[in-house]
Amino acid sequence: MLLLNTELIFPNPEDANEDGILAIGGDLKTKRLLLAYRNGIFPWFSDGEPIIWWSPNPRMVLYPHKLRVSKSMRKIIRDKKFRISINENFEGVINNCKKIFRPDQGDTWITDEMRLAYIKLHYEGTAQSVEVWNGEELVGGLYGVNIGKVFCGESMFSKQSNTSKLAFIYLVRELEKNDYNMVDCQVYNEHLESLGAEEISREQFLTELYNNRDLDPWDFKT
Repeated sequence: MLLLNTELIFPNPEDANEDGILAIGGDLKTKRLLLAYRNGIFPWFSDGEPIIWWSPNPRMVLYPHKLRVSKSMRKIIRDKKFRISINENFEGVINNCKKIFRPDQGDTWITDEMRLAYIKLHYEGTAQSVEVWNGEELVGGLYGVNIGKVFCGESMFSKQSNTSKLAFIYLVRELEKNDYNMVDCQVYNEHLESLGAEEISREQFLTELYNNRDLDPWDFKT
């Protein structure tokens, strides 16, 4: 496991330990984050810890054409109770993801340092958000990092039932229209498995990422 310093490098993502930890330290500057995502690496740590960089095996992904939408979700979509937008309120989405209570976690992993790093990445054009609105209230959403024809999902939130699912379904359908190969969901999540996500080997994930990371990404509309 490599201890990072100011040098802009990462180990081979295949060299992560059995828990998926690849390296510790470094920083969350834009160039390092982009290098990480282009190589299937992501940061995940809590307040008071050093930055921890991950490359898990297996990897949870969703292929857009395999999206599963339940009858109940199809009804919610048809009812058009909610308005969905893209990049209308990135900061609102990440702020809600940071503070939403998750019973399977302790303190949030979206530290203040992480929040500011991804907001900067958003304003530089790589981090994107999907928002779900009930009237003027932001009630659900997600954000992630756009690398070529791969969307790397980071976090989602719901303040009303099914609104994170609604954001995810909307995003995946738009990605499919724009010829995306996959959505990186990082690690196993029962919520995303119900929507069609599956686990693949790290080797397969990296092969597909490398084949798609230099393709022209979808220009997310605002």
